[in-house]
Amino acid sequence: MSPAHDIRLRRLGLLLGAAGAVLFSAKAILAKLQFLQGLDALDVLALRMLFSFPLFALLAVRQTLLVRRRAQPAPGVRDWWLIVLVGLLGYYLASFLDFRGLEYVPVSLERLILFLNPTLVLLLGLFFFGRAVTPRQWLAMGVCYLGVVLVFGENLRVQGDHIAFGSLLVFGSAVSYALYLALSGELVRRIGSLRLVAYAMCVSTLATAVHYLGLRDIAPLLSFPWQVYALALANAVFCTFLPVTFTMRAVELVGPGPAAQLSVLGPVSLLFLGGFVLGEPVTWLQLIGTVVVLSGVAVLSRPAANSLPLPK
Repeated sequence: MSPAHDIRLRRLGLLLGAAGAVLFSAKAILAKLQFLQGLDALDVLALRMLFSFPLFALLAVRQTLLVRRRAQPAPGVRDWWLIVLVGLLGYYLASFLDFRGLEYVPVSLERLILFLNPTLVLLLGLFFFGRAVTPRQWLAMGVCYLGVVLVFGENLRVQGDHIAFGSLLVFGSAVSYALYLALSGELVRRIGSLRLVAYAMCVSTLATAVHYLGLRDIAPLLSFPWQVYALALANAVFCTFLPVTFTMRAVELVGPGPAAQLSVLGPVSLLFLGGFVLGEPVTWLQLIGTVVVLSGVAVLSRPAANSLPLPK
């Protein structure tokens, strides 16, 4: 291929990676808009899974047929148990806690707390897998948490005590997703990232259905105004399914490192989208805290081993 063609492909990869990062983050905006229509976290999660399930089911079928065509080995019994576990942790529990937290915190703080994932994966590796943490990584982690404390304190001052409870829920979501990342590395190498995402999303859809039907009647879920379903469809397609394919394609074109670095666009975009769309306050301390967190995460994400953004 010519150098000009390579440059065009790299530009396409960077564009897809940036779009994926922004779209992943924008799910918080859509969730907030659904809350204004009278929905709660479980309603939002159930509708998101309902609309995204056909897309991921088709993706799962496609990836399975490709694997069979290439005569690659099928997942073993242990692999299937791990797929069930990561599906429950990464896309059911993490998503539910995230949406619950969004009932109490602004979208800018939510995304910053979720952006602590690399620090949590690093700590999980230290305590459970015996991996070493360098002084530079300790410093970067300290910088990340200092930035979150700044933004948290400013939101607490501006918006009230409910920020603390919501932040705790979102942090629980970040921990759950970090466990997903730590457990999924081996599976990604064996069955591929797209197939893992598709299978895990199907598992999480089933878990969400069991959760919802165990607590509520399904009739109210089918009687919301049409605007609710339009937002849910946008969440499923533009903030869940498309970002996965965009990000995977970006990794193919520019590599995992640059694709991971582009994920910093998510918190930045939400800081301003939250103010513009939802009228959430934006202060100088929030801006400074956001820059501090992104600086620390940029250091921790350079190897990009655990930084690939997947749907939450």
